Amino acid sequence: MTSTATAAHRWEEQRSFEELGRPLHDVTFCVVDLETTGGSFADGDMITEIGAVKVRGGEVLGEFQTLVNPHTSIPAFIAVLTGITNRMVADAPSIRSALPAFLEFAAGSVLVAHNARFDVGFLRHFAREMDLAWPDFEVLDTVKLARHVVTRDEAPNHKLSSLARVFRASTTPNHRALEDARATVDVLHGLMERLGGLGVHTLEELQGYSARVATASRRKRHLADALPHAPGVYLFHDERERVLYVGTSRDLRRRVRSYFTASEKRSRMGQMVQLAASVTGIECATPLEAQVRELRLIAEHKPPYNRRSRHPEKVTWLKLTREPWPRLSLVKRVLDDDADYVGPFSSRASAESSLQALHEVFPIRQCNDRLARRPSRSPCVLAEMHRCLSPCDGSVDEQSYAAVVRQLQDTLLRRPDDVVDLVQARMAALAEEERFEEAARHRDRLADFIRGAARNQRLRALTGCPEVVAARREEDGRWAVHVVRHGRLAAAGTIPPGADALAWVEALRHTAETVLPQVGPTPAATAEETERILRWLESPGVRLVDVVGEWTCPVQGAARHVGLTVRSTLPRLDP
Repeated sequence: MTSTATAAHRWEEQRSFEELGRPLHDVTFCVVDLETTGGSFADGDMITEIGAVKVRGGEVLGEFQTLVNPHTSIPAFIAVLTGITNRMVADAPSIRSALPAFLEFAAGSVLVAHNARFDVGFLRHFAREMDLAWPDFEVLDTVKLARHVVTRDEAPNHKLSSLARVFRASTTPNHRALEDARATVDVLHGLMERLGGLGVHTLEELQGYSARVATASRRKRHLADALPHAPGVYLFHDERERVLYVGTSRDLRRRVRSYFTASEKRSRMGQMVQLAASVTGIECATPLEAQVRELRLIAEHKPPYNRRSRHPEKVTWLKLTREPWPRLSLVKRVLDDDADYVGPFSSRASAESSLQALHEVFPIRQCNDRLARRPSRSPCVLAEMHRCLSPCDGSVDEQSYAAVVRQLQDTLLRRPDDVVDLVQARMAALAEEERFEEAARHRDRLADFIRGAARNQRLRALTGCPEVVAARREEDGRWAVHVVRHGRLAAAGTIPPGADALAWVEALRHTAETVLPQVGPTPAATAEETERILRWLESPGVRLVDVVGEWTCPVQGAARHVGLTVRSTLPRLDP
C-alpha cells in the first residue's frame, strides 16, 4: 500500500471513530466562571475575576484563578454580592494580561459554564477588543442541560445554587469565580451521571440531548451505523418495509444520526422516527445525483412523511389545440397530437389564471367543443361583448383567425410582450381610476402566465438537447461530471485522481442510460428533475464539456419579464 493510500485508509478509520462520538470520560472540560461589574459588556461592564477548573474522567487536572483590574469603580451592590472590592483589584492584572493566560490554560478543551452565553460572551468580546484570535472552542451550557434533566419538583429553578443542592456539590456557590466553577463541575458530573442512564455516553450525544427526543427514538441511533460517509439518498422503512420518508445528504451517516437528537426539531419527523425500523442508504457519486434519485424515489414510493414531490403527475398544462378553429384548454397530460403545450403549472389555479390573462389579449374562442370548418351557430355572450372573434357564426374568416392564433403561439413559445404590454396598460388605467382590486387581479394573472411561460422555455431549451455533458470542481477538489439527455440525468461520477479526464468522461458517456424522448416540454423526466439539473448547470464553476444539439432560450423570452411581474416585486396597487 502506498503512503498516500495508507494515509487515506487512516483518515477513513479516524472518521469512523469520530462518528461513534467522543466518550465523555476522554473529553477534557474547562469549567469557567466570571465575576463582572455588571450584566452587559455592551454597557461597558468589565470582568473582575476569572476562575476555571480543568477536568477529565472525573479528575481535576488543574485550576486557574485571577482577579482582574477593571480600571473602573466596582458598584457597591456588586462588591456586596461578590465580596470583591476596588482595593482588592487595584494591583491585579488587566484583562489584557489575564485573558491570554486563561486561553492558554483552556486550550484544547471544551468550555463549560453555567449560563454560557454570559461568561463566554464576555470572554469573546474582550478577545475581539484585543484583536486576539478566539480559539474554536466547543461550548456546553449546564443551564440548558439542567432544564431537560432537573424537574421543578427537585428544584424551584435552575440557578447554580439550586442545582448545587440537588447534586450535593462539595463546594457551595458564593459568587466568587473559582468556587462557582468548582460547584459547576459537580453539577456537570451530576448531569452526566443521570444522562448516562438514558444512553448518553459521548460529547456529541450530550450536546444534542433534549428531553423532547423520546428515549425509544434515541436508542435507534444504531440504524445509521451501516451508512457511509458519502453523498446519497436515505430511506426510512417501517416494520413492514414500507417507505416512510426519503431524504438526501452529503453525508448519509451523519444526517441520519441527526434524526435521533435534539437537532431535529420537526414534530412530524419525530413521529416518523418512532415508526422507523430500518434505514437504507443509496450512495451516489455526486450531490446532484442524490437529489435526482430522491425525487424519483419519492415519486415511486410516495412516502407519507414527505410533503413535496410525491405527485409529479399532478400538474396542469396549457394547450393550444390543433384544429380548424384552435382554442386554449387546460389538460393533465401531454399527447402526441402536434399541439403546443405550456407548463407544467404546479396548480390548476395558476394555470387558470394564466388562461384568463391570455383570453384578455387574444379573442379566440373559449367554447370547449370542436367546430366544423364552416360552422353555423348563434354567437355567444363573449362575441356580443367583443371578446371573441366568433367563428361559430362566420364573423371571422379562417385566415384572420389563424393570424391571431399565430400571434398567440408566438406569445406562448417565444415572446410574451403583447400580453405584458396590454395587461400592464390595463393595470395602469384601473389604478388611475382607483380600482385597485381589479388591477391586482390583472397583475396576478400576468405574473402566473409569465412564470409558466418562462419555466416552459427554460425546460424546452434543455430537453431539446439529445445530450449535455458538464463538469464542475467540487469542494473536495475532484471534478464531478454529469451526462444529461433530454433533460434527464443519465450518468454521474467524479474523475478519479490521476485518471485521463477525457478518456474517463468518454467512458462515462458510453455507460450512461439510454434516453428515448417522448413528447412535450418534459419528454424524459419530470419538470422538477430537469429544473434541479438546470440549477446545477447554471451554478458557478460549471464547464460544458459537450453539447449535442442547440441549448438556447429565446432572447425576447418570458424570463426577462419575471422580475417585473412576480407579485412580491410589483408596485403596490392597493389603496
